Amino acid sequence: MSEVEKRAANFIEEFVEEDIASGRYDHVRTRFPPEPNGFLHIGHAKALCIDFGIAQKYGGKCNLRFDDTNPTKEDAVFVDNIQKDISWLGFQWDELHFASDFFDRLYEIAQGLIRKGVAYVDDQSSEEMRKNRGTLRTPGVNSPYRDRSPEENLDLFQRMKNGEFPDGSRVLRAKIDMASPNVLMRDPTIYRILHMHHHKTGDKWCIYPMYDFQHPLQDAIEGVTHSLCSLEYEIHRPLYNWVVEQAGFTVQPPRQIEFARLNIERTVMSKRHLRRLVESGYVSGWDDPRMPTLAAMRRR
Repeated sequence: MSEVEKRAANFIEEFVEEDIASGRYDHVRTRFPPEPNGFLHIGHAKALCIDFGIAQKYGGKCNLRFDDTNPTKEDAVFVDNIQKDISWLGFQWDELHFASDFFDRLYEIAQGLIRKGVAYVDDQSSEEMRKNRGTLRTPGVNSPYRDRSPEENLDLFQRMKNGEFPDGSRVLRAKIDMASPNVLMRDPTIYRILHMHHHKTGDKWCIYPMYDFQHPLQDAIEGVTHSLCSLEYEIHRPLYNWVVEQAGFTVQPPRQIEFARLNIERTVMSKRHLRRLVESGYVSGWDDPRMPTLAAMRRR
């Protein structure tokens, strides 16, 4: 590598080099964490090139991780095609992980938060929770179930896991600050009941961790040093840091760095909208040549 190639080319590389120079980290590990609920599009290509590219430049490793915590939209066909797309772009991951492989550990971590008194089972309906969360101008209202004892919460959480309650009847929430100016910090839900078959774990679980709980913990478990993500997750960073710290990952926790997502004029760049086009029959599939997915571009 030439001296020019070694220089930091952007702010992400500057942060990485500062961390290495300061001794914050002595290595680099990134990850590309897609949700297996659709095919990758051109916007994902930017993200994965950054994730894999940073690891390559600094002699580090990049994991491929599927954040498969929502079985209502996920499928093994998406897992297979995402791997195919990444390989087509010329990248190879160092380790392959699924969030579902760590459901047992995530459940234990959630129990630990309950014992610490920083998580509780809430019986409010989703409408009541939404109403009591407050607004950007007004603080939220504490749940009437917020002061349950750890023993009662542990019992209820166990019963949630055992399938005793219907979907939506209870959730596990983090106990943070209902008056926080960051609405995401107002006792966010970290587990919900969902009696749904999972593409990897089958029917073993009927409670699933929320993305904002699982994602930062998975980074910490995998030993990720630099958690690179797009700008819409900047507001999530305080919550991610809280979760990681409360779970006890205090030695070299992941550092989140945000970058602008790729947008192209007159092009649908939302997986949710692309999924609607496919499911409504407006296109022949995810690889329809008119789609901005990598599979469509490869076919085209």
